[in-house]
Amino acid sequence: MSALRPKKRPSWRLISRALLALGICLFFAWVGGLIWFAEQIPASVGDSTTKADAIVVLTGGSGRLRAGLELLSKNKGNKLFVSGVYRGVDVKTLLAQWQRAPTELENLVNIGDAINTAGNAAETAEWVNGLGYRSLRLVTASYHMPRSLLEFRHALPDTTVIPHPVFSGNVKMERWWAWPGTTALIAREFTKYVLAWMRLNTLGVSVGGGRP
Repeated sequence: MSALRPKKRPSWRLISRALLALGICLFFAWVGGLIWFAEQIPASVGDSTTKADAIVVLTGGSGRLRAGLELLSKNKGNKLFVSGVYRGVDVKTLLAQWQRAPTELENLVNIGDAINTAGNAAETAEWVNGLGYRSLRLVTASYHMPRSLLEFRHALPDTTVIPHPVFSGNVKMERWWAWPGTTALIAREFTKYVLAWMRLNTLGVSVGGGRP
């Protein structure tokens, strides 16, 4: 009876080829996801007329606060909540940046000091639920809108969220892949979006972290 031959272990060459194939597959999946994500970034304000119970501005980019205050002045919401304001900054300071009389809108503006998008959603949910509001107009940068909607619709499942994107001349969405700065920005946002999606769908919780 012949002795049983020991099983051959997979060679490092086979393992490296398998890892390379896996890496290539993941890369193309990521690129495909990036293209899909870029298509989700709004190119315009889809609904600019519906009045919501509240207007919510996420700080972190130029033009967001101005857009929120303009919406408030046009009675597109009963109150304005500015989420992500640095501690020590008050409502009068924010209004002064818009060059409006502080007393004109001061009583209609509240602020929060969240430090990231998940925190924006969490503190807004507490504010909205405390007032019994059921709809809000969300103001943030266009490239930040997909991730913001993901977080807000998770934190406020029974609240209607109307996206109101703000557009920056520095973000070139037409042929975005031809602009290195825009490509890098969208790639970062897509990666954050995937991580947020995994967190919310795996853990079902919102967590804190760095600024958006």
